[in-house]
Parts: sequence; structure tokens; C-alpha cells
Amino acid sequence: MLTKNKGIVLSKIKYRDNDLIVKCYTQQRGVVSYILRGVLKSKKSQAKTVYFQALSQLILEEVYKPKLSLHSIKEVKLNYVYTSLHTNVYKSAIVLFLAEILSSVLKEEEKNESLYNYLETALQYLDSEDSFANFHLLFLLRLTRYLGFQPENLNNDLPYFNLQSGVFEQNDMGMYSISGENLTLLKRLLGINFDALQTVKINAKQRQVFLNMLLYYFELHLGGFRKPKSLQVLNDVFH
Repeated sequence: MLTKNKGIVLSKIKYRDNDLIVKCYTQQRGVVSYILRGVLKSKKSQAKTVYFQALSQLILEEVYKPKLSLHSIKEVKLNYVYTSLHTNVYKSAIVLFLAEILSSVLKEEEKNESLYNYLETALQYLDSEDSFANFHLLFLLRLTRYLGFQPENLNNDLPYFNLQSGVFEQNDMGMYSISGENLTLLKRLLGINFDALQTVKINAKQRQVFLNMLLYYFELHLGGFRKPKSLQVLNDVFH
């Protein structure tokens, strides 16, 4: 079945000698994997791989066969042309980190247009902004809404947040409770949109500590989730 679809590239891996397998999060079908046969065979065909950089936004003319695990692409073009996402070293580090997380946590092969729109809009915002050091923190926090474990923003005047239950509490519940700077930043981020991120002033150490806490929150709520390998690169770039 030949159809048109929009997709965001999550990952790509070499298959055999000349093929490439590309995993995308698509507007119409959720996670879809495509095989590009012979794309690495010659320099001319290799030029097509530029479309499949991490988190590129594409328009795909796909040959989709429901019973197959790998589908094919007849035509591809960019749906949105990034101006800095793949050329700015700091943004590139964020892109690789987020692509690895999204590739890990997005599993559903079904339509979720609100999630697709969120990813599309957020990435275009990152591409256009000059102040973005905290972008990945708010991006991941907002992603929890679509994954089903968004922090409950009730009683947020209470002195602790329980990472296991996802709620604010009056009492310290031990290893799952956060307070202090992490709690303050969590409350701040829960109350803002991306366009207010520049008002959040934290240093590299605070950013790193909060991100580790956020990744632990993901681990608690997503079976099999592990810290991404690109985390070290991200920390090095923003150190």
C-alpha cells in the first residue's frame, strides 16, 4: 500500500553491506521501521542518507505492508529544514541524547497525533532558539505526559516529591523523595512553557543533578529503561 506519512527519525543502523534500517516516529502509524536497500552502495545513493539524520522531520512516500516488520520508502523529502540542529555542537549533543531516549521509550505502532505534534513543535523550537541549555529537561518532563507518568501537579506547595508515586507529599519517603534544589526546579519547570525557559537560571552541576533525577524517574516508571550512552557526551559538552 503506497501512502504518504510524516516521520521523525529516531535511529538508523547499517544492515548487511549496503542497506540501512531507519526507525521513525510517524504521524499516522507511530513507530515504523523502514529498510533502504542499496542506499550505501555508491556515493550517489549514499547522498540520500542525509535525510536520515537524528530527529530529522520528513515527508515519506511509503510502501506499507501491515504484516511486515520492515517497510520501504519510495520517495523522501524534508518536511522541515533545520538551520542549526545538526550544525551547532551543543544542539547536536542534545539531539543525539533525545533521539536515543525516544528510540528507547517509543514502542507503540499506532497513531498518536498529539505526541507527534509535540515532538515536531518542540524540535522546531530548539532549532530556532539561542538559549537552550535547559531544553532537554523540559522536553523530557513534558514527554512524561504522553508516556503516562506525568508528575501530578496538585499540592505542589508540599515539601517533597515522590518519584515512585509521582505526587507531592508532606513527608519524606526515603530514597524516592526529592527536596531542595531538585524540588524547586521541578516545580518551576512544571509551571512554564518552552518560551519561558530562558528565565530558568541554573549552573551545569545543577542541570546535571536534575537530569540524573529525571532519568531515574523514567527508570522507575518504564520497564527496561536505562540511562542512554550519549549522556556522558551531553554532560561533557555542557560542563
